[in-house]
Amino acid sequence: MISRAERRAAWKAGVAAAFDAGSVEAVLDLLETMEIAWHDIYGEITPPEAVIDDVLSLSGGDLAALIRAVRLGLADRRDLRVAADRRRAGD
Repeated sequence: MISRAERRAAWKAGVAAAFDAGSVEAVLDLLETMEIAWHDIYGEITPPEAVIDDVLSLSGGDLAALIRAVRLGLADRRDLRVAADRRRAGD
């Protein structure tokens, strides 16, 4: 089993690609908080990597948008996927 610290380390490159260097640790903190909530809501240890990719994509590198994307993903991961796919398509 992979530890929370190992998952956080694995997310770091994707976070660094999407956010400025000064925000990386705060974004990782938020993703870790999302992981805890995900477990409480969905009973899974961590969100699937596709969910992490979707929240990072939907954020557009903006911390406030990331917070909204995390909230959306926790409320309904399907809505998150649709919104992220639209953003990727340029809609």
